[in-house]
Amino acid sequence: MANINHFEYGWITPALSYALSVLGSFLGLVCVGRVRAAPATGQRIWWGVLAAWAIGGTAIWTMHFMAMLGFGVEGTRIRYDVPLTVASAVIAVVAVGIGLVIVGTGRVTAPRILVGGLFTGAGVAAMHYTGMAAMRLNGDLGYDTTRVVLSVVIAVVAATAALWLAVTVRRPAALIGSALVMGIAVNGMHFTGMSALSVHLHAERGDVSGAGVSTLLVPIVLAVIFVVVGLVYALLAAPTDEDRAGAAYLDARREPAPAIVPPPAEPDPVGLRARSTLGQPGTPFPRRRAED
Repeated sequence: MANINHFEYGWITPALSYALSVLGSFLGLVCVGRVRAAPATGQRIWWGVLAAWAIGGTAIWTMHFMAMLGFGVEGTRIRYDVPLTVASAVIAVVAVGIGLVIVGTGRVTAPRILVGGLFTGAGVAAMHYTGMAAMRLNGDLGYDTTRVVLSVVIAVVAATAALWLAVTVRRPAALIGSALVMGIAVNGMHFTGMSALSVHLHAERGDVSGAGVSTLLVPIVLAVIFVVVGLVYALLAAPTDEDRAGAAYLDARREPAPAIVPPPAEPDPVGLRARSTLGQPGTPFPRRRAED
């Protein structure tokens, strides 16, 4: 059995992975709040996609890859299968997106949150082990069943808590605290799953095919930067509740005052109004017809 080092570069990789998970969680929670406040269906879909990418792509998948930078196996080089690596990212984003759809449509109830958390947690676990399957090295991977099950349980609990926080938390201080807790949960799931891993090296070692860490690191870092900047810009550019209230007030002030329409005249029987005015001052008497 080969010696495994999960922190090859010291504290820098776990610190960066935790920071990314907290940042993605915070942006995702803010986007989920915009989903529930959006007045139109198109806006809700837009904010839902951003929330799924922030939580699934940044807080979970990018955190996973950043933590894997510190993973090393003595006696072999590590490469990554690019299609499987991309597939693991897609799994994370889609799983979070479906979980948000489950809890974000209709009335928020405990069964909805539990079902969404179960589905999302299973998707997060699938993302993790798909990413592990993408590794290429001169050895065979083995897993301790108990720790694998424990990592899946942590993923489901973390996902359920994340969805519950996403639909209930609104205040900025609470959002920050929730993001810090979610970062601990996501990293706890990852390193629990990594602790279940064992590597048995091959007797004959050849070349390892696949992309190196440095090859994948540059596009991933650039993607993270553009996504985070885009999310921050979208959040800052979107109108707040105060902006919408002010716009509604100004629209109401611009509307013209309603025209005053006089009430319709009442029907007047023939001669009734004229007879009612006879004898009043200023009313002439009708002349009698001259007699023959």
